[in-house]
Amino acid sequence: MAKFLHAADLHLDSPLVGLESYGEAPVGQIRQATREALKNLVKLACDEQVDFVLLAGDIYDGDWKDYNTGLFFAAQMAALREHNIKVFLISGNHDAESRISKDLTLPENVFQFSSRKPETKYFETETEGFAIHGQSFPQPEVREDLSQAYPQGERGRFNIGLLHTCATGREGHHPYAPCKVDGLCSKDYKYWALGHVHARECLRDRDPVILFPGNIQGRHVRETGRKGCTLVTVNDGAVVGCEERALDVLRWAIGRVDAAGVRTPRQVFERAGKVVRAEKARSDGLPLALRVEITGACDAHGPLLSDREATLNEIRAVARDQGGEEVWIEQVKILTRPPAGREAALQRNTFLSGLVKAIGEAGPEHEVLNQFRDENALLLDKLPRELKEGAEKIDVSDSGKCRELLEDVRELLVQRLLDAGGRP
Repeated sequence: MAKFLHAADLHLDSPLVGLESYGEAPVGQIRQATREALKNLVKLACDEQVDFVLLAGDIYDGDWKDYNTGLFFAAQMAALREHNIKVFLISGNHDAESRISKDLTLPENVFQFSSRKPETKYFETETEGFAIHGQSFPQPEVREDLSQAYPQGERGRFNIGLLHTCATGREGHHPYAPCKVDGLCSKDYKYWALGHVHARECLRDRDPVILFPGNIQGRHVRETGRKGCTLVTVNDGAVVGCEERALDVLRWAIGRVDAAGVRTPRQVFERAGKVVRAEKARSDGLPLALRVEITGACDAHGPLLSDREATLNEIRAVARDQGGEEVWIEQVKILTRPPAGREAALQRNTFLSGLVKAIGEAGPEHEVLNQFRDENALLLDKLPRELKEGAEKIDVSDSGKCRELLEDVRELLVQRLLDAGGRP
């Protein structure tokens, strides 16, 4: 029986641009997370006494000038060498951008596949003979199916394909080195060790197993849930075990608060507390970076929007109470809607319905905001603080932020006019 680890997308020292703009963010902890996850990978390999480790691309995160990133990786590979563990790796699209990955000499237990054409590396254990086939990315953008040039599987060996690919395409990932399951199956391999897609996904569970292990550490809120690698056990030329093993040291999550029918913000915050507790329970005891999304049609819609800062701070207080210092609120998204009755009131009020229509039919958002700031300075001074600060700080080139601010303007105007009896 033999064992190996399959991991991908380490993205060591990923820059996490803009992290400092989030209040109370554990910046240092997050910046070290990818390194700590790699240490966990090395420890797992040693504890499980695996025969080798497969790394399916994107070790680094672009064109780094600081060699400390590469030196850290080399040191971890040397730690595997001390336990007689071999490493087979390919370069992915991010590695192809990196000067470090081109220039740095790695320990002799590490074999990096050529970018010129597919190569085959042989590995023997007491019970199994392996043939590992792979090719690195020659440049950051590879549009052809690299797997087509991989050799046919060799009889009498456990054949592995090491490939950085988007497969048939995955949302949020560049369409690099596309391939199809049928094409991979035609090579007569037993296991395809894929990389590039950051969510764990098994494309085929037998003869051959085709698997994305996901990245080893979530880096932002679009990479939620458990992150890690796959421990593969081989016996008599077949996969007999394929286990997900967590490596991450910080968990990202999105907690959705259903505020449908809620009358007051206080009730929303109470529901948010339950969501925080549930997400903390699912975090396997790790520190949790949580985005809270509040949804549903409710009377609390207007009050929640009228002071976003107050809403954010109330949610932060709830998180601290329910989750302690191990929970950090990354952002609060207010996605609620006004109750149906308010929409009916709007339709009956000619002035308010006209106001809503005018805002909805406004031209390009950046033009509206520029005109607002340039021609209505006096009005700007009289705005509520939360809208005044938003208008002053908004980047007019950011269409999404512009639209968000205009939606806030509309909701606040309508809510306050309704509260005043609907009079202009």
